[in-house]
Amino acid sequence: MSFDFDVAIVGGGPAGSTVGTLLAKYNPELKILILEREAFPRDHVGESQLPLISRILDEMGVWDKVEAAGFPIKIGATYRWGCTDDLWDFEFLPDGKFDPAPRPGTYTGQRQSTAFQVDRAIFDKILLDHAASMGCTVRESTAVRKVLREGDRVEGLVLDDGSQVTARYYVDASGTSGIVRRAMGVGVDYPTNLQNIAIWNYWNNAEWATHIGVGGTRIQILALKVGWFWFIPLGPVRTSIGLVIPARYYKEQGKRPDELYDEAMRSDPILSKLLRNATAEPTVRTTRDWSNVSERLTGENWFLAGESAGFADPILSAGMSLAHSGAREVAYAILSMDRGEFEPEWLRSQYCVNHRGHIRQHIRFADFWYTGQGEFSELGVHAQGIARDAGLKLTAAEAWQWLGQGGFIDSSGSTDIGFFGSLATKELISSFTGDEPYHEIEGKTHFKLDAEGAEKDWVAELFEGRITRHRAYRRGGKILPLVKSLGWVARFLLEERSFRELKEAVKGQAAANSMSQAQYHFFWSQCIKSLETLVSYGWAQARIEPGAEACPRFQGDLSQMIHPNRDVALFAAEAEQPKA
Repeated sequence: MSFDFDVAIVGGGPAGSTVGTLLAKYNPELKILILEREAFPRDHVGESQLPLISRILDEMGVWDKVEAAGFPIKIGATYRWGCTDDLWDFEFLPDGKFDPAPRPGTYTGQRQSTAFQVDRAIFDKILLDHAASMGCTVRESTAVRKVLREGDRVEGLVLDDGSQVTARYYVDASGTSGIVRRAMGVGVDYPTNLQNIAIWNYWNNAEWATHIGVGGTRIQILALKVGWFWFIPLGPVRTSIGLVIPARYYKEQGKRPDELYDEAMRSDPILSKLLRNATAEPTVRTTRDWSNVSERLTGENWFLAGESAGFADPILSAGMSLAHSGAREVAYAILSMDRGEFEPEWLRSQYCVNHRGHIRQHIRFADFWYTGQGEFSELGVHAQGIARDAGLKLTAAEAWQWLGQGGFIDSSGSTDIGFFGSLATKELISSFTGDEPYHEIEGKTHFKLDAEGAEKDWVAELFEGRITRHRAYRRGGKILPLVKSLGWVARFLLEERSFRELKEAVKGQAAANSMSQAQYHFFWSQCIKSLETLVSYGWAQARIEPGAEACPRFQGDLSQMIHPNRDVALFAAEAEQPKA
């Protein structure tokens, strides 16, 4: 058969641009079409990023272009959330130490652990233009009016000018429109009671709450009695400020969105201070922030990426990370299918299971965040639901303890929860509950892998345009991928090892691989996170041998820190009550 293109992508946002760019990078012979309904630039919500995106931007070859745009460097977030009204910080860098390096910078050193806060009108255009520069055919102001299908196969796209496009593969990156998803009859699941409305606007000349180094800052997440605010500087002049409230509250009030927005803004002394010399743009915008996940993400020759695959509440700033990471997986799956390296059904299954799991993980973790603010009454019930999704049958109390131990492993080898490291998650839970964090490995001296009754399986690892299959253990719905630091520690514990032996082995690996001090520090932190998760998740046994060196108590994650905000006194001293 003759096709117009190898891959047709519906939607030119970050997900569509990521798929197109990575396909073109790793196989320049592919004919790739990106169809975008609107003309860029255009505003879009979702401006706060996580460090995972920076790694993907670097792989796409576009990080330098994004850096040249001068967006603020996000080194973390400041929260007013939990059991007190005090401010506390979540840091991407150890203790928030950010060197004042000149800009534009390079994707090296500390910048590999930071993120951007982006004006989406500018950011999305940079990505789409970059995809075009890589060889993708980009058609803006071009809407897809109909999807031609035969069974579970897409046969073509009918555009708004009546023309038709055919391709070997199709990717739906059309956002909440879900053009291909709807056409293929794929339903959407809403695995949460959380239904929020976001109301936001852009402000000019607002003051930054925090200035760190050269261009560094934190976003602000400020809880209210009826919801929460985001405060995201997008550049020297423009700031995005949004109000997130429950849909039921919005209906009960019977007021216009701009009225609710203005009332909430005036009620907060921190925002009033930051906006004293600022002016708002004329249009207040609204959207539904209803967390959801599509029932399936793939078909015979099509994939869902970005928000057509699912959406998680914005409290964790995870939306863009899910879009970029899922799009990367789609590109790798298509590349591998074309090479005939693995069974197409296995590749489709890997993406569907992995990415749906990531979206659900974020949805449930967002629910957990709202329990910390009192939006729900029973914390343990929600922790129990997260544990159940991971294949564990626990009581509410046991599930809460398990969640506090960072007990989550996915098929990519990640031991994080919502991009929060397993040890940092414990500090987070402590800040919500006021309880002291407890680590399973603390005080233990010896460790051994426990894979009894587990079956061997395969998981996919993505690197430099190719998928590699790695062994994994599956037992009772739980998975242990033998990849990354998790796999290294698991293999090291095939025989019982002491904590001292683990330390010496890590040092040996660092020396053998000529690691810098920063690389060694990162590897050690990953090994400790892996060890904690293996024990708490039941994949390793731990014991105490008198007289042997014991694992000490770790104050938070070694790469991500949670601590009281150092600017609390400044905020308290300078904040002004709004005038009546």
